[in-house]
Amino acid sequence: MIPALTLGVEEEYLLVDPKTRNLVEEPSPDFMKDCKDRLGERVTPEFLKCQVEIGTPVCADITEARHHLTALRSVIINTAEKHGMQVMAASTHPFAQWGEQKHTHAPRYDLLDKDMGGAIRRMLICGMHVHAGIEEEDLRIDMMNQMRYFLPHLLALSTSSPFWGGHDMAMRCSRLGIFDSMPRTGIPDRYESWSEYERMIERLVKAGVMEDATKLWWDMRPSARFPTVEMRITDVCTRLEDALCIAALYQSLLRMLARIRQKNLRWRIYPRIMLEENRWRAQRYGCTNSMIDLGRGETVPFGSLIEEIIEMATEDATALGCVKEVAHARTILKRGTSACHQLDTFAKAKADGADDAEAFIAVVDMLVRDTAADLPEAT
Repeated sequence: MIPALTLGVEEEYLLVDPKTRNLVEEPSPDFMKDCKDRLGERVTPEFLKCQVEIGTPVCADITEARHHLTALRSVIINTAEKHGMQVMAASTHPFAQWGEQKHTHAPRYDLLDKDMGGAIRRMLICGMHVHAGIEEEDLRIDMMNQMRYFLPHLLALSTSSPFWGGHDMAMRCSRLGIFDSMPRTGIPDRYESWSEYERMIERLVKAGVMEDATKLWWDMRPSARFPTVEMRITDVCTRLEDALCIAALYQSLLRMLARIRQKNLRWRIYPRIMLEENRWRAQRYGCTNSMIDLGRGETVPFGSLIEEIIEMATEDATALGCVKEVAHARTILKRGTSACHQLDTFAKAKADGADDAEAFIAVVDMLVRDTAADLPEAT
């Protein structure tokens, strides 16, 4: 049977000082209290104090996810403004320095700091995670095995981290290069069954290198807390519509894979090194260049691959009620991702006579505006 494919979306944001446009190192404790009063467990602190994370409840479809994401972003933006801050949805801040940030003191975060040292302290990055409900355990593993192929394509549509510590990294996604310094990251291996996956977890726990499966930080994983498969590869999207597009595309591709499975068909499983090559190309170029069509064994313009994916997913997007959101991928291709917009904003400011510091401020201002741009409740 086709799994439920209910949705849950998590986004991480950065808190910005409106005067300096740098990150807020010590937000008022009342900020999180006010957020909790309005959103309850839908909002949580992150490892660094300058970050905040939101998560939707379980959503039946993309329409419900749109409603909750709109409300959550709006509340965070409005509450931050009340406390003299702004909110930025981007996977890196253009010029903030990770060494100046302070980590949140809580048992989980203190343990991470002790275990990971400088690797976790550098995590001045934000991502977007999408959960899709899949009831059967073995089906979760099979869907993960097949869906790995499409992870670089989703990443390319989401890129929002071209700058790091005041440098143009010549990457549309510099976030993953930072994140990959952590253990147990990247595209997961192929597993034959849920029991094989569980045995691997048990070995690592028994060896004492991790406490449980929540310490797997793969690009995609079976959730340790929910009956879902969690997609984690993407940057956080500055524009809400881009985030909804990626969530809908993920959901639709999973349904397509489950549907053809009913006909005893499946997506071909490729060696991980080939998937990692497309992952690298997504980091380097985003949606502006090409990827390998692994079936043909040649690089193909990214726009052509996305058109094929949209066509492939249309039947399932129709069944799920998210045709408009999936088709939005064409808009992303046409106008570029947040990373493209950031680079263009920086270049224009420089061409108009700004120095680097002023150009980076222009980028932050653009990101703050675009984070709220699709939110009628936040204006």
